[in-house]
Amino acid sequence: MDARGSIPWPLLKQTSRSFYLSLRWLPAAVRPQLSLAYLLARTTDTVADTELVPVERRLAALAQLRARILGETSAPLHWGELAGRQSDAAERALLENAESLLALLAQTHPDDQALIRRVLDTITSGQVLDLQRFGSPSHPHQLQALRHRAELVDYTFRVAGCVGDFWTRLCRAHLRPVPSLDIAQHVALGVNFGQGLQLVNILRDLPRDLRQGRCYLPADELREAGLLPGDLLDPRNEARLRPVYERWLAHARHWLDDGWRYTLALPTAWHRVRLACALPILLGIKTLAKLQENAILNPDLRLKVTRKELRGILWRMLLCHPWPKHWQQLPVSSFFVKP
Repeated sequence: MDARGSIPWPLLKQTSRSFYLSLRWLPAAVRPQLSLAYLLARTTDTVADTELVPVERRLAALAQLRARILGETSAPLHWGELAGRQSDAAERALLENAESLLALLAQTHPDDQALIRRVLDTITSGQVLDLQRFGSPSHPHQLQALRHRAELVDYTFRVAGCVGDFWTRLCRAHLRPVPSLDIAQHVALGVNFGQGLQLVNILRDLPRDLRQGRCYLPADELREAGLLPGDLLDPRNEARLRPVYERWLAHARHWLDDGWRYTLALPTAWHRVRLACALPILLGIKTLAKLQENAILNPDLRLKVTRKELRGILWRMLLCHPWPKHWQQLPVSSFFVKP
C-alpha cells in the first residue's frame, strides 16, 4: 500500500487548528511525509503530557514508541491505560491509531523514512528530557526552572528547531527548482524558524506551565531580576519579570524574522510551500504582539489568535502573495505589529 494516499486527514484536522491549513497547502510530493511526521510527533507529545499516568510509565511508553519509530523492535503497543486517560477525543484517537501511523511509516520510501525517523528521534529526546527535569506536576514550592539560556535554546531545538531541518531537507529532495540559497544556510534559517515558533508557545503558556511545576525561563536570568521561579506564581511580580520576558519576546521575534527570510528564499514556483511557511510565522508574530500588551502572569489569561484574526491573516497572505513588494513587507504591516 502507498502511504501517500493513506494519511488520516480527519485526525490531522482534529489535532491542529492552524497547522492543518499549512499541511493541506503543501504540494502532494511532500504533504504525506510531513503530515505523518506531525501526527507521530503529536502522538509522542500526547504520551509525554498524560499527567494522570506516572512519569515512569510515560517514559517507558515513550521509549517503546521511539524504538518502534526507529525500527528497533516490532513489539505491539499496549496503550489501553494511556488512551483511556485522555479527556480529549483527538488525543485519544491519536493513541488508538498509533499502530496505523507506524504502518504508514514502514511503507514510506526509505529516504523519507530515514528523515522522519531522525526528526522523531530528536523530538522524543526533548520530551524525555522535559519529563526527567520536571516530572509530575509539583506543588508551588517545588517549582523547577531551566538553569540557563543554553538549556532553553537546546530544548527549543529538540522539540521544534529540528523540524526546520527536516522540512528543508525533505522539500529540497522532492521539489524543483532547488532554492539558490546554500543548503547549510537554508537549514540554519529553518532551525531558527522552528525554534521561534516553539519559543512563542513557551512565552504564551508561561502561567499554565508555572502551575504545572515547570518554568522554562532561565533561573539565572530570574535571579538577576531578583526573582525565584516560585515568585512568578504571584501576578504582582509582573513588573520585575518584564525585562527578562521582553528579552525573550525579542529573541522569539528574531527567530521568526529568520523564518521569514527562510520563506523568502524559497523559489516562487514553490508557492504552496511559501504559503504553508508564512501562516505559522504570521500567527506567531500576532501572538507576540498580544503578549506585549497583556499581563503575562495572569493565570486566567488565555491568549490566542481568534478565528476572525486567523481569517484576516489568511486573506492578507493570499492577497499579498502575487505582489513581491507587499509579500516581503507582510510581517511588518500594522495588522501584526502595533505602530
